[in-house]
Amino acid sequence: MKVAAESARRFLVARHLLAPARSLQGGPDAVLEVFRRFGSIQFDPIDVAGRTHDLMLHARVADYDPAWCDELYEQREIFEAYNKGLSFVLASEFPWFRAPLRARPPAVLAENPEVADGVLERIRADGPLSSLDFERETGNTTDWFGMPTNTVRALLEAYTLTGDLGLAKRDGKRRYYDLLERLLPKKLLAREVPLREQARHKMLSRYRAHGLLGVGGGGDIFGGLGPAKQDPRWPEHPGRTALREDLLETGELVAVEVEGVRGKRFVLRDEVELLEAPPEPAPTVAFLPPFDPLVWDRKLLGALFGFDYVWELFHPPAKRRWGWYVLPILFGDRFVGRIEPRIDRAGGRVEVIGLWWEDGFEPRRAEGFVDAMREALDAYLQFAGAGRFEWAPHLAVERRLFPTQA
Repeated sequence: MKVAAESARRFLVARHLLAPARSLQGGPDAVLEVFRRFGSIQFDPIDVAGRTHDLMLHARVADYDPAWCDELYEQREIFEAYNKGLSFVLASEFPWFRAPLRARPPAVLAENPEVADGVLERIRADGPLSSLDFERETGNTTDWFGMPTNTVRALLEAYTLTGDLGLAKRDGKRRYYDLLERLLPKKLLAREVPLREQARHKMLSRYRAHGLLGVGGGGDIFGGLGPAKQDPRWPEHPGRTALREDLLETGELVAVEVEGVRGKRFVLRDEVELLEAPPEPAPTVAFLPPFDPLVWDRKLLGALFGFDYVWELFHPPAKRRWGWYVLPILFGDRFVGRIEPRIDRAGGRVEVIGLWWEDGFEPRRAEGFVDAMREALDAYLQFAGAGRFEWAPHLAVERRLFPTQA
């Protein structure tokens, strides 16, 4: 199956629920619908412009309130698991994301048996606790995945890998742990899914999240799914290639060729019809976070959208072309620029540190863009819980061009 580049762009924007942006109605139910469609949403605690999962949901759900996701988390509708990095997934999918190290307890448990037993027993007696609730042990450190880490913190994380504990809630960056048996239904905990089926489910989830991935990809697109081919060290794991071939043989994935893009791409069977006849994109604007699934594949962004996106968080300031937490700006089916906002909750404002347009894009001449950008900025201000924007001095032209209602 061959697909024109324009059709592929329109398809991705539509299947990502961005045509139009912020249009999915239903409050918390709409948030759950996003999880059902995408399989998982990547989580990151950095909260400068908004947490990445909140920004991803804000771009798709009408009047999105970050409290909705927090409530679903505390109600056990969703939980944290490792998929493509740390992610939120539906609680009903726990058996497919069950901690992989249950049969091989981390060494930190055996190296600190008394402290480990004490941590587990205290949580059993007192309920959800964080590492700061264990005052006597906070000064001790241990090696945890190559890093010196507070011993109790390492033990708490180790118990999530053995399946004894789970995350009950977050308070900012602080994590509270409780017995897993108190967090999820017994029937769900009792269900065992073979490792191969877990890996297959996770492989499919990556294609569900993006919509048009290939075999490879930069970064950690297929991180956590093991090597491409079967490795004798993990005989139960067939390798990514075999998992993908299985999905193709069963028809759950369909191979396609996209104009101007090297290598085969794969689309979900249920989305072939949309790919063949995608709708014309709505003239709306969305700000996307660094871990949004639409921007996972940087090479595809370059080949299909002509957009060079690099998350410059780890770049030295002198080598940054833009900023350290910059959000791509999507208009219709084009990436037209990038914006660097910072939320100042104490001051009730959003600071716009930077705004960069793509070469050749002129906001005033793009039909419908100015109104769409104003609408997106108003929506972002509501999302941030702020009352006004404060534009950097060099953005005086943009400040006048995009006045907000607040």
